[in-house]
Amino acid sequence: MRRILVLRPEPGASATATRARELGLDVIAVPLFEVEPIGWTAPDPSEFDGLLLTSANAVRHSGKQLGALGGLPVYAVGKATGEAAAEAGFSVAAIGDSGAEGLLRSIDGNLRLLHLCGEHHKDLGGARQEVMPVPVYSSKAIEDLDLGAAKGAVALIHSPRSGARFAGLVGERKSIVIAAISPAAANAVGSGWERVETSPKATDNALLALAARLCNIPAPE
Repeated sequence: MRRILVLRPEPGASATATRARELGLDVIAVPLFEVEPIGWTAPDPSEFDGLLLTSANAVRHSGKQLGALGGLPVYAVGKATGEAAAEAGFSVAAIGDSGAEGLLRSIDGNLRLLHLCGEHHKDLGGARQEVMPVPVYSSKAIEDLDLGAAKGAVALIHSPRSGARFAGLVGERKSIVIAAISPAAANAVGSGWERVETSPKATDNALLALAARLCNIPAPE
């Protein structure tokens, strides 16, 4: 059985690794980025109908200013993001499991949404809603990584940025299988891998189910 390589930042890396071990998988976590808070100013909440949260990191790293937005309902991408918002005292209006675009397609198109996001975030300008992005955290690249465990492994790609960086760091690709959480994440890794497959849903559980299947593909000798 192949090893699972978890590349997402902490604390998500440890959470994914724990779930993978519960499935009986051999796993090693090598986070490519470290998440850090950045300074931001909370806008007037009366100008918005809700908060769009695409990562639990937005809740973890928003600091005290998040409290000024406590009256806004949350539209969350992913169960973990919704749970983090609820634990912070927010009312969660909707949770989507098909990425930000899928969530936005499923809710009122007239909403004015404040998107608390990372410094490197996807442009959602094509949405029906009025979406205003406000970065509250950044992902700093971790240097001096040991990716020796990548050979013959199934690498979990949780974001396009992680996919692009992993592709830039790995020299020998043909023995590595890519399990990507979304089509955008899959496209970011490029070509030359043993195979690239995309999770049917943009959730950690769905990605791990895909990885568990891919682990049973014999590695090339």
